[in-house]
Formats: sequence, structure tokens, C-alpha cells
Amino acid sequence: MRHIFTRILSVALALGIFSAAQAQTPAAVTLDSCRALALVNNKQLMMRAQAVRKAGYQHKEAFAAYLPAIDFNGGYTYNQKEISIFSKDQLLPTKTFNPQTQQYEFNLVKNPLTGEPIKGPDGQYIPETVALIPKEAMTYDVHNVFFGAVTLTQPIFMGGKIVAMNRLTHYAEEIARSLHNSEAQNLIYAVDAAYWQVVSLKAKQELAVSYVALLDTLCRNVQLMVDNGVATQSDLLTVQVKLNQAQVDLTKVDNGLVLSRMALAQVCGLPVDTQMTLADEGTLAAGTLPAIATSYNMNDVYARRQDLRALEMGVDALRQKERVAMSDMLPKVALVGAYSFSNPNMFDGFSKRFSGAFSVGAVVSIPLWHWGGNYNKYKAAQVDTHIAQLELEDARDMIDLQVSQSAFRAQEAVKTYRMTVANLDKANENLRQANLGFKEGVMTTDNVMEAQTAWLKANSEKIDAMIDVHLCDVYLSKVLGTLPYPGSDAD
Repeated sequence: MRHIFTRILSVALALGIFSAAQAQTPAAVTLDSCRALALVNNKQLMMRAQAVRKAGYQHKEAFAAYLPAIDFNGGYTYNQKEISIFSKDQLLPTKTFNPQTQQYEFNLVKNPLTGEPIKGPDGQYIPETVALIPKEAMTYDVHNVFFGAVTLTQPIFMGGKIVAMNRLTHYAEEIARSLHNSEAQNLIYAVDAAYWQVVSLKAKQELAVSYVALLDTLCRNVQLMVDNGVATQSDLLTVQVKLNQAQVDLTKVDNGLVLSRMALAQVCGLPVDTQMTLADEGTLAAGTLPAIATSYNMNDVYARRQDLRALEMGVDALRQKERVAMSDMLPKVALVGAYSFSNPNMFDGFSKRFSGAFSVGAVVSIPLWHWGGNYNKYKAAQVDTHIAQLELEDARDMIDLQVSQSAFRAQEAVKTYRMTVANLDKANENLRQANLGFKEGVMTTDNVMEAQTAWLKANSEKIDAMIDVHLCDVYLSKVLGTLPYPGSDAD
């Protein structure tokens, strides 16, 4: 319920931001809001969610195999000819009971003199009396035949295939869910990268504006010095070239900021022209560092990693495929019941009306000899499972390396940031001394511009270091499996 409520709020937030964009009134957007927007609007994540639904339906489909299947089959047939049991009228000999022998004896034509039965030209005895069965009496009208049956099939033992298929589809559903969560984490990391890119370029834009202002002030001061004859025209041109270059760099930063905002809007699933003011714009100067994870348990990391869980579920699914393959070598038993009916029917003589009857039975199928086909299929399934186990072990090794490298990089990013803070303090003092010396006439414009360039570089490095700390932190959370995703405890 909490997850559904979060999604509803995210959609509402997305609509609110879009409306704000339409009204050209930027609204401050937090990083969590950007993540929520991306999770709601991302097409790849939507496809992963549909894959989870599909796997759930397949699991239900596999469970249905436990239950009896009821089917109806019906049809109609037109026959050109009628069915006749006899080709012509039949004459059947009759019998009479003989009290002397206590048996029934055929009524045959006898010789009056000898009393012996007489044979005809064909060597057969000639009956004295016959019973006539006309051909028409044994001819049946089957021109129009209607038939149908309601059947019930209940599996009793299918070699373990039904149980294996249910477990397999369960693991497939878990795999789909893990891949969805892994995709969500990847999306969150992409959102964070785009978000901090905007924050970084905004800070560099402000820095570039400040740098242009410094050079503009220096240019005016040098112009006054040239007017007073204490500086040369060459000094002024040098400053002006530097100012022009700074203005070009400012234009580049402005363009990069516009493009980065478009990229952030796109990854959030919003129109690229959406105007968003980020909550962290202008906060880098405060120097607030995120809390970097310094300790972790690899077993907990393995349990949290969604991609690793997908591989583990894949191994379990392949084990069930082994059982499915083995079931082809085992007997199968099913109970079958049916109610069959037809028109015409022969249940009570030939009758041109619907009538039917129930039947119950059992079906047993025992594989005897398939030239090793089923056995080789089973062995191939075992090989697939072994390959998946090796891939799982390799993935664990790669995660060990990934976590170690990410933790090291995060720690180094923090150290780098602290060094850039110290360098910036020195650059600020150096610029102050250069400006003071320039006013006192003991330093040249080149000294001032060098100090300004060092100040610009120190500020830029501090911004890059701060952004790198944030990105290293979120990447470390991703590889540790602590990055929140829909449905997680941290969500």
C-alpha cells in the first residue's frame, strides 16, 4: 500500500512540474522527486514491470496443471451414403427343439426314404424353414451425424513435471522481479548523475560569472592606468583577450547547462523543455559531504544485490529444468472421464435422437526406448545448470572487486575534496594578496591574472571533487545493494 501511495504522489508531482513548466514558473525539485518521476515514467522500467506481470501469469498457468482439465468437443458430419450391414436380404435357418436329444436342431429338408438331410448343389444343407431379414431392416440413415463429448482429465503422476514447472515459473517470476529492481537501481544512478551534472554546471556557471566580473574589474582598472600613463596598451590588450576568453567559456557553460537540464528532464520522463530549478543548486559552496559507507559485510551485499539474486534464481530455475527433462524418462498416469453423445445413436437400437453415456478410465504412459534421446536431454540440462553456477561464482568474484574498487574510489574522492578545499583557501589568499599588491603597484597585471586563473581552477576542482563525492557515494550504494528501489525497505 505504501508503494502504491508513493507512486500516486510521484505521478501528481510529475503533473505539477509539467504544469509549472507550461506556466514558465520553475519550481524547486529535489533529488528524491527526480528519482520518483523517473521511476514512474521510464519506459524500460515499465517493460520490466510488464515482464514481472507476465511471469506471474505463467506461474498461475503452471499451477493450473494440478487441477483437472474439462473440455468439450463437438462436431457435425454429413455422409453421402447410408450404412447397410447386409448387401441383400438374409435368409437364416431356424431350429426346433428335439425332446429326444434335449437340444435345438436345424430344420432341414430330409430324404423321405432315408430321413437324412439333403445337401444342395453348393454342398450345403438345405433349410426347410428360414427367417427372412430384409436388407432395409439393417440399413441406417447416417447422412447427418451430430456428436460431442465432455472430457475430464486429472493428472495423477506426470514424472514430477508439474511440480518442477511450478517451481520453475516461481523462480522465473523472482528473476523478473529482481531484474526490475536492478533496472530501477540503474535508473536511479542515471538520474543522480544527470542531477549532479546540472548542479555542477550551475555552480560552474556562477563561478564563470564571478571570473568574468573579476576580469572586467581588472580590465577597467588597467584602462584607467593606461589613461594615466602608468600601464601600456599591451597590458590592456592582454587583459581584454583574457576577458573575451572567459566570456566564451561562460557561453559554453551556459549551453552545457541548458543541455544538461534537457538530459535530466528526459531521464525523468518529462518534456525536454521542462524548466526545473533543482533544490541543490547553489549549495555546493556549503561543502556538505554525504555519509560514505566505510564498513560492509559481503554476505549482506550478496543478499541485497538484485542482479546476483537473479543469477541465483536462474540456477534454481535450471535445476527445475533438469527435473522437467527427467520426467520424460518416468511413467505418467492420468485419470480420464468423459460423457459422449451423438445423434443418431446406437445405445438402444438405432435412434435418430441425442443420447450419451459416461465413461471413466486411466491412462498410463511408460517410456521404454528412445535411443538415449531423453537421457541426453537430461544431461544437457545438467550442463546448463553447471554453467549457470560458474557464472554465479564469477559474478560474486566481480562483485567483490567492484565493491572494493568503489569503496576505495569513494574514500579517495573524499580525500581529494578535502585537498581542493585547502587549495581553494590558498588560492583565495593568493588572489587577495595579488589584488592588494596590484593596488600598491608592486604586482603586474600578469600576476593578478595568474592569481585569478589559479582561483578559477581551485574553485572548479572543488566543484568537480564535490560532485565526484556524491556520484561515488551513490555508486557505492548501488554496488552495496543499499540504493533504494520500488518495493525495497528503503523505499
